[in-house]
Parts: sequence; structure tokens; C-alpha cells
Amino acid sequence: MGEYRSFCSFIFVLLLVACTSGEDPYRFYNWNVTYGDIYPLGVKQQGILINGQFPGPQIECVTNDNLIVSVFNSLDEPFLISWNGVQQRRNSWQDGVYGTNCPIPPGQNFTYVLQVKDQIGSYFYFPSLALHKAAGGYGGFKIASRSVIPVPFPPPAGDFTILAGDWYKKNHTDLRAILDGGSDLPFPDGLLINGRGSNGYTFTVDQGKTYRFRISNVGLTTSINFRIQGHKMLLVEVEGTHTLQNIYDSLDVHLGQSYSVLVTADQPAQAYDIVASTRFTSQVLTATSILRYSNSAGSVSSPPPGGPTIQIDWSLEQARSIRRNLTASGPRPNPQGSYHYGMINTTRTIILANSAPIINGKQRYAVNSVSFIPADTPLKLADYFKISGVFGSIPDSPTGGGAYLQTSVMTADFRGYAEVVFENPEDFVQSWHIDGHNFFVVGMDGGQWSAASRLNYNLRDTISRCTVQVYPQSWTAVYMPLDNVGMWNVRSENWVRQYLGQQFYLRVYSPANSWRDEYPIPSNALRCGRAVGHSTRPV
Repeated sequence: MGEYRSFCSFIFVLLLVACTSGEDPYRFYNWNVTYGDIYPLGVKQQGILINGQFPGPQIECVTNDNLIVSVFNSLDEPFLISWNGVQQRRNSWQDGVYGTNCPIPPGQNFTYVLQVKDQIGSYFYFPSLALHKAAGGYGGFKIASRSVIPVPFPPPAGDFTILAGDWYKKNHTDLRAILDGGSDLPFPDGLLINGRGSNGYTFTVDQGKTYRFRISNVGLTTSINFRIQGHKMLLVEVEGTHTLQNIYDSLDVHLGQSYSVLVTADQPAQAYDIVASTRFTSQVLTATSILRYSNSAGSVSSPPPGGPTIQIDWSLEQARSIRRNLTASGPRPNPQGSYHYGMINTTRTIILANSAPIINGKQRYAVNSVSFIPADTPLKLADYFKISGVFGSIPDSPTGGGAYLQTSVMTADFRGYAEVVFENPEDFVQSWHIDGHNFFVVGMDGGQWSAASRLNYNLRDTISRCTVQVYPQSWTAVYMPLDNVGMWNVRSENWVRQYLGQQFYLRVYSPANSWRDEYPIPSNALRCGRAVGHSTRPV
């Protein structure tokens, strides 16, 4: 009770300061997380709902807003929410993954206090523990530009969120049991768009007007292709970066990725299919929603448009065509091109190779031969309280040795500038995400990466984002400013692989121990494992 009063006092002080000093606005959310019956593919399942909704409520905010999200866990197992792409500047305490936060116990509450500092764009939140993502619990998260910042396109007539991804008819507990037993999951049963199967969702538009669609792949195992029958898509934003405004008939959206497109309702007044279909799979799953013109009562009159299926070169060329708009403003008024990422000397090269080893007779997945296992104590708490023996290290390049289990952390210096090379020697499309950071995708190609690959890097106008794909038997290279102190999850966005070890944590370290570099531990931080009994100092 004392901690609760202390935290309420902290919130009161924040509000008092905001009212008297003109601080950035506060937005408050109260979420109750429950189980509930859902029927996304026509079969009754136990879903995870937020305030009775699947998908959960959308967060809508503006650059620099402060968000107070109070989460009450009404499930029968521990729970956490993470914020895909939200950088948590100086504040990995709020990241909502097990490496940084103790889970919220059943019947208890935790309040996230986060700021969307210097960010715009399209993202999503999701449950990060125990394969809960396979039961729902996710929702959209959009950050609008401040009114004083120019946006490189006229205001759209409407703003729609598309949360698409693969889905299983089995409950998440059954899926988890399959993985815990050492096997891989079967092929998904279908695709969902905004929590519903085919034709379960309708977007209504007025003829002649332009609309923004924010598309995220919230699935577990497969890339998707997204398209709208009879309509072109003008790409305008990728994970917080304004893009060159190229026109596409369809877009590949890999696991964990988010895109924004503008679509003009410039076709004859009728209904059209919005289509998501799986990519790089022998069996193609498809889900549709409906784009309906408001002045039409007709139904969709033709089959959904086909899309690419297994073509990798097509996808690679599309990925290379996605560039940064150098003259547009980002979250700040200065042009995005004023940051000359290609002229900065890298301080370190990190090479990360994924693999699929069998360890102790069970299927596991690894990075540089290390398959991650959760510790009994969140790594951020162990680091802060100087609790020894909780985590070990991971090499920063492939060793070629046998795979092994370990709670793995890689240390990096604050204000370094890393070249990170993701190598994928396997026959599937990988997708990598790094919490707390955006990075510049300087190159991707087939074969083995070498120093000579740098000759073909895009050092002028490549996209900056937080989730990137690596094609089969290929590599992707990024430049990443290490500008955010904290403990940050580096993970495969293939949730089977993440669950079975294809992740680690990046400890970006500053010796200064200053609020300028990192916020102190929150007074309401939960303690668990070996952190029980350690006290937090009030913020």
C-alpha cells in the first residue's frame, strides 16, 4: 500500500508540473486484461481481451506525449505488454519484456509511464510473455506529428489501422505445450485482419477522397503481402520515417513491420477487396476485408486480386526501393536528411547469424550458437541491483561452435555507432527487431556478407526503421546509433523462434549514472526472483 501511495504521489507531482510549466500533455489509459470467447476463424477460442476488445483499444497520441497506462491482469497467469517500435528514450524500465520488467501477477496491477519522445509513425503493442500473442492482446499505436511540424502530404480524410497476421485455431496454451515439448508449430490455420477472418471487416470511404492505412504484421510465423483491389498505394511512412512517395500495387509486410500508405477512392463506386496473403509459403493463406464506397450498395463483384507468392527477388527489389524522404521533417522540424548517417565512422561491427539447432533432444533456435533462456530475474533489475550470476555473454560474431543454452547479454558503449550484419543461412525469411532504437538499412543481398559488401551500401537515403527482414541464404546490414542507454531486446519477430531462444539483450551502457543518460528505476517497479527485497529509490 505504501508503494501505491508513493506512486500516486508521483503521478500527482507529474500533473502539477505539467499544469504549471507547460510540459507535454498526459494521456491516461485504464486497461483490464481478461480471457474471453472469440471466433476469429469460426471456431470458439479463448482469446486475450483488453477492456473486452480484440484487438485491444488503439493508442492515439502526439509526439512527446506522456502516456500513463494502468494494466490490471485478470488472467490466471503473469502478463506483460510491450510496445513494438516505441523507443522508450532513456527508459527501458517501461519496455514491457521479461528482460526489463517483472511480470504483472494475476489479480494485480502495473502502471506504465512512458513518453513517445521525438517519435511519429505507426506501431503496435502486444503481449510479450508465454506465447500470449497467439491469443490476441495486441492493438494499434499511432503517433501523430505536432501541429507545428510540417507533414509531407495533405491531411487524409480518414485514418485506418490494419492489424493483419497469421492465426491458429488452437489456444495459446496448447501451442505453448507443443513448443515446450520440443516440436515446431504446424502451418497456421488462417489469416486475420483486425481480429476477423475473411470479409469480417468493412472500411467505408467517400468517392474522390484520400485515406491513410497503417498496416502492421502482428502474426506469429509468416510474412504477408497486402493489396487493395483496383487501387494504388502511395507509401508515405515506415516505422516513424517519412519515405519517398513511391506507388505500389502491393506491399510485402514482414513479421513485426509497419507501413503507412495513402489510398485514393478514385474508382467506380462499389465494393473492393482488401487482401492479405502469406508470402514464401507452399500453401497460400488469404484473408479479405472490404473497402466500400459510401455511395454504393453493391458487393464485391470479382475474385480477390492475386499477389506474389514465393518470389524472393521481387520482394528484395521492393525492399531496396523504399527510401527516406530527405527533405521532409520527422518528429522535429529539421529535414530527415540533415542526419548524414553514411558519413559517420562505425565504432564496432556485430555479425548475428541465426540457426535452428537441436539441444538436449528438443528443437531450439539460436543467435551465434546461443539459444536464449529466461532467467529467474529480469536482466535490467539484476544489472541495476548488481546481482551476479543472472546472465552471461554472447559473442558478437558467429563462432561455428555447437549451440548451447544461456541467458545472453551483449554489452555496447553508449554513443557508439554500430554496423550490425544479420546473416541468414537458412531457407526461410527472417525478421529482426531491436527495441529502443531505429537503424539505417544500408544493404541487403544474397550470399555471404564480406567486407567487400560495404561497397554497395546505400549511404545516402536508405530507410530508418526498427524491424528488418533477411531473405533466405542472404544478409542484411544496418547502421545503428547506440544512443539509448538501457537493456534492450534483440529478437526474431518469428514468435516461435523468439520463444525457443532466438533473442538476446543489448546492454547499452553509460558510466555516468546520470538522469541525462537514463531515468532512475521507477518507484512502482515490480520485484521478482532475486530482486525481491531490494528497494527502489523514488523518482
